[in-house]
Order: sequence, then structure tokens, then C-alpha cells
Amino acid sequence: MLRSRYDAVIAGGGHNGLVAAAYLARAGRRVLVLERLDHVGGLAVSARAFPGVDARLSRYSYLVSLLPAKVVEDLGLPLELRRRRYASYTPVGESGLLVDNGDDDRTAASFERVTGGGADLGAWRRFYAMTAEVAAKVAPTLVEPLPGRTAMRDLVGPEAWRELFERPIGEVVDERFADDTVRGVVLTDALIGTFADPCDESLLANRCFLYHVIGDGTGDWNVPVGGMGAVSGGLAEIARAAGAEILTGAEVLAVDPSGEVVFRDAAGEHTVTGERVLANVPPAVLARLLGSPESGEPAPEGAQLKVNMVLSRLPRLRDGSVDPAAAFSGTFHINESRDQLARAYAEAARGRIPSLPPAEVYCHSLTDPSILGPGLRAAGAQTMTLFGLHMPARLFRDDPVASREEALRATLASMNAVLAEPIEDCLLRAPDGSVCLEARTPVDLENEAGLPGGHIFHRDLSWPFGEAGSWGVETGHERILLCGAGARRGGGVSGIPGHNAAMAVLEGS
Repeated sequence: MLRSRYDAVIAGGGHNGLVAAAYLARAGRRVLVLERLDHVGGLAVSARAFPGVDARLSRYSYLVSLLPAKVVEDLGLPLELRRRRYASYTPVGESGLLVDNGDDDRTAASFERVTGGGADLGAWRRFYAMTAEVAAKVAPTLVEPLPGRTAMRDLVGPEAWRELFERPIGEVVDERFADDTVRGVVLTDALIGTFADPCDESLLANRCFLYHVIGDGTGDWNVPVGGMGAVSGGLAEIARAAGAEILTGAEVLAVDPSGEVVFRDAAGEHTVTGERVLANVPPAVLARLLGSPESGEPAPEGAQLKVNMVLSRLPRLRDGSVDPAAAFSGTFHINESRDQLARAYAEAARGRIPSLPPAEVYCHSLTDPSILGPGLRAAGAQTMTLFGLHMPARLFRDDPVASREEALRATLASMNAVLAEPIEDCLLRAPDGSVCLEARTPVDLENEAGLPGGHIFHRDLSWPFGEAGSWGVETGHERILLCGAGARRGGGVSGIPGHNAAMAVLEGS
């Protein structure tokens, strides 16, 4: 039986909402989580995407970097994260740039071969030493009340503040690095899920870059053992064990500033009241639920093509000196040089699907074979995740199906241009004969997951500083808080907005 009143009603059962529910329920609060879909987890889920194929794919979100160890330890989340031995591999002609976390000499030799000298390697080491220092300083503040701008500037120091917070990241990269390939590898972290010119004065690309390098104080992008579903599934179990009520198939229809929430499930419409309402939904959705759809912000626009595949085997590389297992266990960059990124952005900005789409792939199963059934493991099968850049939602509005197919064809052709054989020759077929490949555009995410514009961060990322002393989750209504990716310091699989919303509730009790 539902109560009529709760200490907290959480709209949305994604991983951030589950983090908030777990913290609040463990603190003795009465908590209700309402999730529209028939499962919790939002985009942090694992699924068997292809009929009869025993592979649990991280279908949407796929790596973990920002999840604080504090949240894992506070909640006792049974999660294993594995560091990837290889950071990245970037094909360049018949060779390639390999960044090996376990072998500095091999990385140096690869830089020498691709760039023709050691200057960019030295610049690389100096630049990432700076970002590592920023990560160590900034990451702990993400689960504390917001620092102000001056406090953040003093914390990171003058050089990092100038290079990462004040100057366009594209200009910084162009100054620090000479090689086009190296520049592109650095800049991709500024463009994940973000449609931006890295030289634009808005510094949107800087904000994206910052979140991709600070991580949990290291900037490492780690593989969750068991897939992304291990994150959300573990959080749901903890929240339920602490007494939180979690309803799936429960769509929130309206939220009132008084704390009243109307939702619908299979039994009809219901109304409950929360002392606080935590909105684990995009700000544009919250505005609609509050009856004020004009949020005053630009409409969110996602900018990615996500392709999930199961391979019968890894494809061959043109570079015979690198094992495909090494190249694909890190981030495998596809036509992401500085110039290629700029051309693709310019084409997309003109309303055209890029002729040579930049993308990156990696194989989760190389680091965590447990996501494959025994038969697939024995046969040498692997999962492959592709994330395509500069694919804004505007490209898919007029004809979502045809434009998705066009973008997929162009992206696979882009990938094949850097391989020794077509990726299509390596795709596994399901028992029914279908190819194990699925593609999702921003418009697909909008329709399937309810993300306005298919924006994976709910809206453009914000700086990790602001009104000093606040938690970055506050809205214009005292009883309503944001606890999703659209909160300040949100974005990615982090649990940070969920933690911060819970702390705001407990602090205000």
C-alpha cells in the first residue's frame, strides 16, 4: 500500500535517483522512487540486445570514471571497476599511435614513429601531469557544497585555470601539440556527447573536457565488471534493503511546487506528496511537469551515434606490430585527427551527416569476459561499442530511419578505412540469421529514454563551481531539487547529483 506522504519522492529511477534513494533511506527517511520504464537504471543498464545471443551489452552508458569512491564506500556498493591496460590506439596509415599505461618505453616509441620526434610526447606528459593535478584537487569538491569561482581558481592554480577554464581548449591544444593526430586524440575528450567547436569562446568544449579528465581524482575510464547494469542493479538493491519503495511502470505526470506528485501506473492515476521532490529527469522535463515548459534555456541537443555490436572475432589491423586485443581494449580512435574533427563539425553544422564520421570504439569483453556466455567466450567472440561524434539531433529530425541508416553506413565506412578488413566480415550472426548490430541516434534516445534532444548529459555541462555553499541541485522551488545529470556537476555515470541532492535534503532537515 502506498503512503500518501513521503519524506522524499524521487521522479526517475536512473542511477542518480537510486543513489539519492539509498542515502535517504539509510538515513531513516521514507522514500518513494517512481520510474516510467519497467526497469530501473536509466541509461546505466545491461541488456541482451540480440535474440539468442548470450552477451550482456552496456547498451547506452558504457564506462565509469566520475563515480566517487566515497559513494561506493558510503553505500557499500558491490562494484568492481577494472582499469584498462591500454589507454588508446589511433590508426595512422599503416602504423598507429599506441598509449600503453603499462609500458612508457613502448608509448614513447609509438610517439616517435607517428610524430617523427619526441616533442609531442614531452608536451603530452606535461599536459596530462597538469590535468592529473587538477583531477586530484577538483574531484573531492564534487561531493561537497559548491566552491565559488575564486575558490576554484585558487585551488587549481594559475596555469591550469588559464589553460582549462579561461582559454578555448582548441587553442590550447593547437599551441601545445604539433602533430595533427595527437591534437585530435586530446580533443576527443572535449567532444563526447557535445556538439561544439573547441575554439569557440563559449568554452562548452572546455567543460566537457574537464569532466572527462577529472574522474574520481585520476581521470581513468574504467570497465564495470558485469556491465553497467551492475552499477544500477547494485544501487537498487541497497535502496530497497534500506526501505525505499521503488515502483516501475509508474510515469510521473505532474509535479507541484508544494511537493504534490501525480503519477500513473497500470492501476490508474495516483497522487502522493513529498516533503521534498527529487527530479531525476532532464531540466526541460521538470519544467514541463511543473507546467512551465519554457525553461529559458536553449533546447537540449545530443550529438552522438551509438552502435553496439557483437563480433565473431576482432578485426585485423593494418599495423602488424600491435595486437588487436591491445588496440581495442583501450579507446580505438577512428578518423579523429584535429583536421578530421574540424571537417566533420563543419559538415554537421551545415546540416549534413559528416562524410567521414569521427568515432571511437572499445571492446568491454576484453577487460571483462564475464559479460559473454561460456559458448561465446570459447568461440572468441567479443563485444564492441562505438561512439560517434558530431552527430547532432538536427541531422535526424526529418527522416529518423533513413538518416540513421545513412549515418551508420558512413560510420562503418569510416571505420573500415582504418582497418585491414571490413568490420562487417567480423559481425556475429544471431541464431535467426540477423546481424548483431544496433544503432541509436539522439532522436532514438529522445523517443526511447525520454531525453529531450537525446542529450546524454540532459543539457550542456556546467562548470563545477557556482553559488558558494549551495549543492548545485537547487531549483526555483524550495521543495524541489534536481538529482539527475542536469544538475550542476552532473553528467556521466557518477551518482554525484544523487549524492548531492540527498545531502541537501539531510542538511535541511
